[in-house]
Amino acid sequence: MKTRFVTALIAGSLIATGLYGQDPKPLTVRETVDSLVAKNTEAKGGAEALRSVQTLRLQGKMIVNQGRLQLVYLQYKKRPGETRAEFSLQGMTQVVAFDGTQGWKISPFGGRKDPEKMSADDTKSLMEDAEIEGPLVDWKAKGSTVEYLGTEDVDGTAAHKLKVVRKNGDVNFVYLDPDHFLEIRIVSQRIEQGAQIEVETDLGDYEKIGGVFIPFSIEAGDKGSQDKQKIVLEKGEANVPVDEALFKFPTTPSK
Repeated sequence: MKTRFVTALIAGSLIATGLYGQDPKPLTVRETVDSLVAKNTEAKGGAEALRSVQTLRLQGKMIVNQGRLQLVYLQYKKRPGETRAEFSLQGMTQVVAFDGTQGWKISPFGGRKDPEKMSADDTKSLMEDAEIEGPLVDWKAKGSTVEYLGTEDVDGTAAHKLKVVRKNGDVNFVYLDPDHFLEIRIVSQRIEQGAQIEVETDLGDYEKIGGVFIPFSIEAGDKGSQDKQKIVLEKGEANVPVDEALFKFPTTPSK
């Protein structure tokens, strides 16, 4: 894979020389925030390819209740920060959406057919999910801070661990595979309804869509819980036309 980050690599080489250039033992790369973010960006397809993806349409299935229930899954993402996910079963479709400012939902499985606006707390996870590039790419422009915490075991893998503190104070612990530098786990900490929650998301089975690698397996739930929901994507499309109205709060009630 050819890199577009020539400057970053040169800088990394100079730093590496200063760190262990005189060591006669086999060299071990000492990662930094900048080197890991550069490798993560490049692993996903590079900054140019990421910027070129303006929309995503993702289709598949959601598996819940420890595999006992399966729903049809459809998600749209659109820059600069919009998302809509639909979960369908037996003729009913649940919707959660974010238009960049307001989150809203339709919850027919809970007996609510009309759209409802979501609270600011409940919208936080949608704001993160709307990101096409993930939490590390362009973190400075997003107003985040990032700290490298070394490596930590993730199911037998010594993953690189980075702490991302977002502009709103929410925290993501991002774990990167040491060989491919793609996210394999993200632990999110945020305040919702006055209480701190911690959600663990495992990512895998990356596929290339529109020149960018996207995880086709996403398993999420409360940290430590065995009851998690799993999304298995079957198809992904980039830069397809997406009607802006999909993300907006409906002005007429559902029928």
